[in-house]
Amino acid sequence: MSIWTRITEAVSALAKGEPLAHVFDRLRTPPERTVGFTIAVIALGAKMAKADGQVTRDEVAAFREVFHIPPDEEAAAARVFNLARQDVAGFEDYAQRVRSMFGQGHGSLCDLMEGLFHIAMADGTYHPGEDAFLRRVSEIFGLGEGEFRGLKARFVPGADPNPYEVLGADPAMEMQEIRQLWRELVRETHPDRMLARGVPEEAMRMAEARLIAINRAWEEINEIRKSS
Repeated sequence: MSIWTRITEAVSALAKGEPLAHVFDRLRTPPERTVGFTIAVIALGAKMAKADGQVTRDEVAAFREVFHIPPDEEAAAARVFNLARQDVAGFEDYAQRVRSMFGQGHGSLCDLMEGLFHIAMADGTYHPGEDAFLRRVSEIFGLGEGEFRGLKARFVPGADPNPYEVLGADPAMEMQEIRQLWRELVRETHPDRMLARGVPEEAMRMAEARLIAINRAWEEINEIRKSS
């Protein structure tokens, strides 16, 4: 049974009225946690698509910013998005259940936020409604303001991302402390670590983008310290 078949079954249960808590309770442990991760990105992403008023956006195309969808699974992915849109549960209910499933402080919650930022930026704009949506989800997930700013700095165009924010570092820190943060972020971005957290293989492109941003920030901080 493919991951998309299992995902469709779970979201269909929600659409038929099965309580959200019951469905997510079945997705707490491996290997079903990968299904839970994907459903969380799909469901919250589908609801976020309405936050900017662009209800006609091709959500499946946006979802490709996070996941690789094989051609023979595209129809299944589209069905999942349609089911998620039909579900009457609010996004805050979903976010609360996702936090309960993964636990506060779990690295998967940051992974999920990355996926949502990818989807938000798929059309090239960052709408105030999306910012409010993502900020609220981040609060429910228990992420700090610094973590949210760091994520936003990596995804939202405009001013160049602050390298300290990308690494979650304070400019007053010693270089050794910043180096430790950078190394830990690199370790947490390793595909094996992400798979262990429940991130499915189909979403590993998130790790590639994250690692590029982390290493670029580290290099920029090195240059800043050398020139100061």
